[in-house]
Amino acid sequence: MDEASILTHVRIALTLFLTFTLPPLLAALVVGLVVGIVQAATQIQDQTLPQTVKLLTVVAVLAVFFPLLASPLIEHTKQLFTEFSTRTLRR
Repeated sequence: MDEASILTHVRIALTLFLTFTLPPLLAALVVGLVVGIVQAATQIQDQTLPQTVKLLTVVAVLAVFFPLLASPLIEHTKQLFTEFSTRTLRR
């Protein structure tokens, strides 16, 4: 693999990573904000409540969006292994 090919694959991998992490992070952000507002309004001072709710939200979002998010990752992995094996066989 030449340098341009490696840089292309790294760029694609970083893009896939960002698209894979964006939905859970946004969900955790929104839920954390809502729980924080509810805690401030009701004066509940429990520190584990926001963490538990965020964790459950992230797990739910990953479970719902996993087939949609995993397919580009799997396709890129297949393409990477295909290119790697053909380039190493040529040498």
